Amino acid sequence: MSYRFVRIMIFFDLPTLSLADGKNYRKFHKFLIKNGFIMTQYSVYTKLILNESQAASIKSLIVKNVPPKGLVQCLKVTEKQFADIEYLVGKKKSNFVDNDSRWVEIEDEF
Repeated sequence: MSYRFVRIMIFFDLPTLSLADGKNYRKFHKFLIKNGFIMTQYSVYTKLILNESQAASIKSLIVKNVPPKGLVQCLKVTEKQFADIEYLVGKKKSNFVDNDSRWVEIEDEF
């Protein structure tokens, strides 16, 4: 058996408006954590798998545990493809001047 690492990515959007929906959300979230998935972003979880056959068994396990409402998507990529991910982070905008170039002008009323 050859070891070709693959990454399973789970994307989900589940309703949480009713108590039953919230319970289903928590149950699915706990299922992912229990089975070794780690959170990449909110509602995006990933897991490193040794090979394609394990990926197929994990995928079938996910299908069995999908909540009745909402959307769950599963993507399988090689570890080499996943390693090419680029993290793009924007700059935080602020109205505050944080250097010594601030000047306060006061007008005389006299």
